[in-house]
Amino acid sequence: MNSIKVTVPVTVKAKLTEKLREHMLNELSKSIDKMDLELKQINIDRQRELNNHPEQGEQIVRFFGVEAQKRQHNREEALNRKETLEKLTLGAEIVQGTLEHQIELKVGDNFREIMNMEIVIEDDKIIAIRG
Repeated sequence: MNSIKVTVPVTVKAKLTEKLREHMLNELSKSIDKMDLELKQINIDRQRELNNHPEQGEQIVRFFGVEAQKRQHNREEALNRKETLEKLTLGAEIVQGTLEHQIELKVGDNFREIMNMEIVIEDDKIIAIRG
């Protein structure tokens, strides 16, 4: 056997343009606002449950505390991503995700090149395929 078909990951990167930065910042802002609303709702729900079931106060506080902590952690991560995005220079390449590609490997192929395949896009158009 001199060849085999395999599925390999392909990294998708986007060149940072003003349009992409604006879109990503807008999405992050929406996400942060959503988490703020969820945190407010968690506090309202916690207080309501404490009023309705004072005998279960410790369990209620613990449960809602865990939920609030998750949202707060996600909010902080989004704020950090937003701050990093604001500092990036235009033209920087940002990893957007991965795809899978089927390829036929043959004896003598450069395995490192095959495993480092990437697609670069700019304003939704493919501008390069590397690897």
